[in-house]
Order: sequence, then C-alpha cells, then structure tokens
Amino acid sequence: MPSLVPLLREWLPHQRWFAGKGTPISGFTLVSATELLPCGAGGASPGLLHLLVTAQQSPSRTQIGGGDCYQLLLGIRSVLPPQLAHALIGRPAGGPLHGRTVYEALYDPRLAGLLLERLRVPGRLGALRFTRAPSTSIPSGLIPRPVTAEQSNSSVVYGDAYILKVFRRVGTGVNPDLELPLALAHAGCDRVPHPTAWFESPSAESMTLGILQPYLRGSADGWQLALNSLAVGADFTGSARALGRATAEVHTALADALPTAVLRRRQIELLAAGMIARLDSAAASVPALRPYRNPLRAAFDNLAELGRRGRTWPAQRIHGDLHLGQTLRAARDGRWALIDFEGEPARPIVERRRVQPVARDIAGMLRSFDYAARACRPGPDSSAWALEWAKRNRAAYCDGYAEAAGTDPRREPELMRAYETDKAVYEVLYEARHRPDWLPVPMAAIERLARPENAAGSTAPPSRGRAPKARPTSEAGPGPGGSAAPGGGSAGPLRPDAGALPSPGATPRPSSG
Repeated sequence: MPSLVPLLREWLPHQRWFAGKGTPISGFTLVSATELLPCGAGGASPGLLHLLVTAQQSPSRTQIGGGDCYQLLLGIRSVLPPQLAHALIGRPAGGPLHGRTVYEALYDPRLAGLLLERLRVPGRLGALRFTRAPSTSIPSGLIPRPVTAEQSNSSVVYGDAYILKVFRRVGTGVNPDLELPLALAHAGCDRVPHPTAWFESPSAESMTLGILQPYLRGSADGWQLALNSLAVGADFTGSARALGRATAEVHTALADALPTAVLRRRQIELLAAGMIARLDSAAASVPALRPYRNPLRAAFDNLAELGRRGRTWPAQRIHGDLHLGQTLRAARDGRWALIDFEGEPARPIVERRRVQPVARDIAGMLRSFDYAARACRPGPDSSAWALEWAKRNRAAYCDGYAEAAGTDPRREPELMRAYETDKAVYEVLYEARHRPDWLPVPMAAIERLARPENAAGSTAPPSRGRAPKARPTSEAGPGPGGSAAPGGGSAGPLRPDAGALPSPGATPRPSSG
C-alpha cells in the first residue's frame, strides 16, 4: 500500500464512482488483497490484483475502518500496450511493484475474461468467494467489453449473453441488488433478470462485490423510449400502463417472498422527520427552494399528524430507486423488466434494506415521467402537450398498477404527496450541485406541489376524458451532461445495470447505479 498510496490519491477522486469528491484523501487502509493472477516481475503476461481499501477523509464518512470502502481491480504489467493507455493509474516508485505499470483491469480483455472464469468455477480464492446459482452454467470464451458510460459502478458485457456489475463503493451486508433478484427468482417472478453468479468478501463483515446477470439484448431503456415518444408526439400510455402492472407484480412478489411490516405512529413520525430534515438541509443549500419551505413541509407535517391519529401503512421491501431508466422493454414482446435493485448508492446498505411503503417507488416513477416531459426541449407550441403527456402517462402508470395490485396508489394521496415532494426536494439539491442549468425542471414540480390545491395530494385518480391529440415536439435531446434526467450520462439501454449516477427522480440515466 505505501507505494500505491500516491497513485490512488491522485487517481481515485477522478473516478465517477468516487463518493468523496471535494474532500482531500488523508490516507488509505487496506481491508484485503487477493492476487487473482500472480503479479510476478518480468514477462509480458499481466497480473491481476484485487484490493478492498478504505479512503480516509473527513470524520463524517464512517464506513468500514472509518472511511468509504472501495473495490479496486488493478492490472499489473511491465509495459502497458497503447490500447490500454487510457486505463493507466500510474507507476509505483517503490515497493514490490516498483518499475511496473498499474492500470484499471476491467479495460483489459484478458483480465476481464479471467474474472468471468472465476465466476464459472465457484469457490474460494484468498479473501474472495465466487458463487454460481444452482442449475446454471456459464460458457467459456465470451468476449468482454466494458460499458464506458458513466455509472456509479462498473460493468462489463460478455458476448451478448451476460453483464457483470462490479460494485465500487461497497458496504457491509448483502447488497439489495443481489438479495432482491434472488428472492424474486425463488418466487418465480420473471420481471427481473435473475443472478447467474456473484462474488463477495465472506469475512465477518461480508460484502457483495459483483453480480453476473443475463444481458437483455434487444431490450430498450424506458427513459429513452419515453424521450422518443415525446420527440415524435407518439402515445405512450399503453407502455406506461404495462409498466405499472410490471411494478405491481414485482411489489407483490417481494411482499410474498420477504418480511413485511406495518408502519405505526412512531415509524411514521420518524419517516416524516427525515423528510423534513432533508427539506431543511436542501433549502439551506439552494436559495431558490426557501420560499417554498413551509408549504412543502405541510405535506410532511400532514403525514406525521395522520400517524398520530392512528393511521397505519403497510411496508415491505421495494426497489428503492425506481425510475424510467431502471426499466427495460423487450423488443420481441414488449414485456417490461425492472433492473438495478441496488437502491440509492449514497445510502448505507442497512438503510436500503429496510421495509418501506410501495409509494416511494411509485412516486419515483411519477417524477420520472414529469422529468422526461420537461427535459424534451419542446417546440414553440408543444410545451403544453409535453406536460399533458406526463399527466396522461402518470395516470396510465397508476391505472396499470391498480389493475395488477388490486389497490390504487392514488387512494393514499397524503402518502403519495409526501414521497413525491421528498423526491423533488432531492432532485433540486442534486441539480443545484451538479447541473444548475437543469434546476428549473425539479423547481417546476416544487411550485406545483407547494400550491394549496395540492395539499390533499397530487395524484388523485384522473377523470376519463378524451386524450388530447398528439403534437410532435421539436427535439428530445439529451440536454446538458449528455442525459435528460438527473444524474447525467446513460449506462445504455441493453443491460440489467442502470447504476449510472445516484439518481434523483427520473434519475440516473439520466440514476445508481
């Protein structure tokens, strides 16, 4: 580690998945080191070194060892080939790797292929344990290619058969992105790609490190499909309704497969208090939010008051970061799948594994429709149509959910308004910090949610009037940052890993991850 510290201190803060930007790294602590391929001196063959390290920063970042824990896959070569020049981390000035070149291993087809081989043959290697799902087999010789879009994790596609998500910032406990798809597989739910293999650190503080899943070739990203609909003025309500049904099927299967609970007065008060704290923190950072603080807080106060009056809500395991970019629609039959169950990567795993009302997922999707409409750069006479598009598709999504779940989320307006407001506040803070030009998008929702007429909830069941005639918008471009939803770059439409950026509302692909 002493010889690697100068290199990592310079390289790590520039990685998209590094969570501690803006705070200097004071040092590193080695959690574990495993040679997946020996890194002996000399020769043209590369070595592969797996590290778990904690980056020491401010006292507030208190994961393993007092800092955030990161997974690093380091390639070691005497001479780096020109095609891997972009993956360079540096050359240690001393220690056992003196004179060698250290680089990001996932860009090296040989080393990425070795990682797949470890998953093909389950077992223990050093500080790592590789597991393959029962009754599955993984063919050899699949050509790897890294997913180059910015993400909060790293992904490699093998042939057109599998995609491996490698978690970068890791925490103790089973990652929900493994736990929930495994539970859904056991329950027979086919709305989620089932894990084929995974690897983890099996120590006392077990950590999920990577997951291999089927690559859904030919599927289209829900976020891009929505933008395409807006671009040509096409109807999307049928797809939105089907997506609502898919979401309800996943929620029902999760409730059957995993423990559930009932939120009572104390839990509801704590839920509302957390929303209020996030609002206060965001308002302190974003002056544009301050005039709306009191009317927005009313949604959270109303939720707490209902809890004090004896109102209860069921809670269960949910997706945790649901938006259009976390969905894929198959080209063959139009069937929707939900992906990336990691939750918001910035939150501790223990928090992401808590039971919650399904309203949180639903509110995230409703915000995503709104984000798409406001991000499409409408022509001079089509702005109203884009907003009507969002309204119609929000309603269609809820209709589909109600059909499959047997309960209409709009019948809980206070809970829905609180969650949608909380999500919009998160979006405001995200955009203010990362994409100021996009701040008007969530601020439009803030203005709507703060109006007195929305005090009873913003998602009441719609009337059954005629749908407006579609008008084409002039452009559905990606907008600033290369994407049209909070979070920035897209991870691409064809893989069960939407872990792009931590996402607000419509999030990353705009999200997680």
